[in-house]
Amino acid sequence: MNQALKIQNTLTGKKELFKPLTKGFVGMYVCGPTVYSNVHVGNVRTFMSFDMIYRYLLHLGYKVRYVRNITDAGHLTDDDSEDKISTKARLEKLEPMEIVQKYTVDFHEILKQYNLLPPSIEPTATGHIVEQIEAVQQILDAGLAYEVNGSVYFDVLKYSETKNYGILSKRIIEDAIENTRALDGQSDKKNPQDFALWKRAEPEHIQRWSSPWSDGFPGWHLECTVMSTKYLGAQFDIHGGGMDLKFPHHECEIAQAEACNNHAPVKYWMHTNMLNLNGKKMSKSTGNSILPEEIYNGNNKILSKAFSPSVTRFFMMQAHYSSVLDLSNDALLAAEKGFNRLMEAIKTLESIQTANQSSVNIEAWKQKCYDAMNDDFNTPILIAHLFEAVKFINLINDKKESISTDDKMLLKETLEAFTFDVLGLKNTSNSNDNSDKLNGVVELLIQLRKEAKENKNYALSDEIRDKLLEKGIQLKDSREGTTFTL
Repeated sequence: MNQALKIQNTLTGKKELFKPLTKGFVGMYVCGPTVYSNVHVGNVRTFMSFDMIYRYLLHLGYKVRYVRNITDAGHLTDDDSEDKISTKARLEKLEPMEIVQKYTVDFHEILKQYNLLPPSIEPTATGHIVEQIEAVQQILDAGLAYEVNGSVYFDVLKYSETKNYGILSKRIIEDAIENTRALDGQSDKKNPQDFALWKRAEPEHIQRWSSPWSDGFPGWHLECTVMSTKYLGAQFDIHGGGMDLKFPHHECEIAQAEACNNHAPVKYWMHTNMLNLNGKKMSKSTGNSILPEEIYNGNNKILSKAFSPSVTRFFMMQAHYSSVLDLSNDALLAAEKGFNRLMEAIKTLESIQTANQSSVNIEAWKQKCYDAMNDDFNTPILIAHLFEAVKFINLINDKKESISTDDKMLLKETLEAFTFDVLGLKNTSNSNDNSDKLNGVVELLIQLRKEAKENKNYALSDEIRDKLLEKGIQLKDSREGTTFTL
């Protein structure tokens, strides 16, 4: 099999051949959540996309160290915004770490429902305050930061004298200066585009730590630079996150790492795109939002019914991770139909009869599946190829195509590997405790329909067939008898 994996690198803007720094090993860091509220569906899509990438790298045989952080330290995303963890703690009359624990548990529970593998390491910002203080001192010693009134800021203009601030987001520093000039004098910063490495805590700020400069807390961008390089080395293979983090967060990460280690920290930067709801941006303030658990428990006013986590995951895998995806009732209904067809075909494959030779080249089909995934993890093209297999399986079952014993095994192994191991879907039909009862009821109705036909009561026969179809159960007549699919 040709396994030349290519990745769209945000840093270069090109699709590049993936060559890990150390042969056979991959270091991957993904920005995790700030745990002050329930994880939303857009976050789930990002983490699900990198779970798929993690799964495929494992499938290819790489030994992967996957690091995904938890931001549990109160921080300011910019100098004038609020600390969301402390704010939520006041609102709920809880300690900040109670807020952190509550929403970290929620985050893990939701990702477990959607069948995400846990990362290799899940470090927390509060667990690495010492390392963050050391990094601030390193940047100060390099002459690329300055301290004012107990706060320390990264000097973007000084850095830009020798480095390219804007290398990832393709922003030009002169434009940034022009666009922010009006904000001069509104803070302790020398320049508006400088960002905080350490902030002195105001008296009301709950989370605070001692440092050489003040009792305070680290800047938002610092923790990811510190934790990624601590666990993956001064340079590692893949850094991922949502496209909303590209600037300023990831841009600042690069600048900090360059200041500490004097070279680029990451070879391949990857960014997932946004998830919309009914054609519009998700927003709690407008009511155009839905929580992940509201999708699978059906407790919402947006969708017509509940959709299982696997159906939702299948829906998300039908779009490329870098494209905008629109969540809607119709889209989920279509995904559910496709998911059920795929699961039914995998079940049918178990019992199809083999022949001396195959009428379809299974090896060539398998290579097409790998070609799709090796082209920047193109899951929609992969799924199209999986449905080629679905069609083939149904034709074999109808005696219109044939497959050899060896090819049947190859088809089964490949289909299950990509469906369950790579895409991360779960066959919910196999775990349904009522499936045996359902089968028994449908078989009884099939027998009654058969008797109605024998008695020339075709109206009753057709009514049984049509009523079952209304409930999503399709009967299929053949010379061997009648079967059904969901």
